[in-house]
Amino acid sequence: MADAPPADRPSADRPSADRLPAGTRIGRVALRVADLEEAVAFYRDVVGLAVLDRDGDEALLGVGGAAGDENAGPDATPLLVLHRDPDRPERAPTDAGLFHTAFRVPSRAALGAALGRVRDRWRLDGASDHLVSEALYLEDPEGNGVELYRDRPREEWSTAADGTVRMATEPLDLAGVAAAAGGPGDTGDAAPADRAPPGTDVGHVHLEVTSLSAFEAVYVEGIGFAVGTTGPGVRFVAAGGYHHHLGANTWRGRTTPASGRGLAWFEVVVPDAAALDAVRARAEAVASDGDVQVAVDERADGIAVADADDIEVRVRTPEPTVTRRSSGASPR
Repeated sequence: MADAPPADRPSADRPSADRLPAGTRIGRVALRVADLEEAVAFYRDVVGLAVLDRDGDEALLGVGGAAGDENAGPDATPLLVLHRDPDRPERAPTDAGLFHTAFRVPSRAALGAALGRVRDRWRLDGASDHLVSEALYLEDPEGNGVELYRDRPREEWSTAADGTVRMATEPLDLAGVAAAAGGPGDTGDAAPADRAPPGTDVGHVHLEVTSLSAFEAVYVEGIGFAVGTTGPGVRFVAAGGYHHHLGANTWRGRTTPASGRGLAWFEVVVPDAAALDAVRARAEAVASDGDVQVAVDERADGIAVADADDIEVRVRTPEPTVTRRSSGASPR
């Protein structure tokens, strides 16, 4: 990941009028699944999310639920929408789509508790120290990638000469992470070991795309992220100096747009209406240029942008209250 962005491209911590403001974050992620019961069980029992709401073919999961499932507390935070769509074909090996959804926990103790759940109830596919974070990797029952991670304090991050955050992939101290959880039920946070604690969110989303240049056209020039760490076949982009809110790679040689089960859409949440208006203007300019295929549609709570791989990103402002029902998992 040694390649740096060109000098004329704003880096992730270099403010610019045509870039997303600090405070931008990832919101909900929506997945289409064949077996809703199995998917709910995985994200509840392994990832540690609470079932906040359920209605027919759809389930809403997040953190801050009450003691029982399907009973959201007043501070519940929706993170994941699961939509049963058994008639949609399985994702093809050539299809673009999701590499992983990255759930960020607020402490090393919480990551240790997550490691315990994975070891007890599932299987760990990988673990890495990225300098800025410590991460666990696994797949859900339908092959959707999942990352569970915690950030190191930002003051411990180092930066390259161009201002981008330094990242790497090194072996993770699994013993140290496991020890951080303490005794049974002790995560170091106000939550039992079988639930992700308050403060857990979707820290970033990593996509598999057919073209990195098309990805940059939509998510950098259009949405307004700044390019951070780059490398062979991979780009990381962010707002507000974060290490990355989005990743994109071409490692598996995907060549066709997303069409099967898996990622339906994900959200980028901007701080205010002015930021949303700026995203709308930039995205519409990219669409009108015609260099990449982009569609921009209005939604009641913001806009939906379909990128060149038919991946949908929904951009909105923060909601004043908890949304119990999702807005649907169909892409358009």
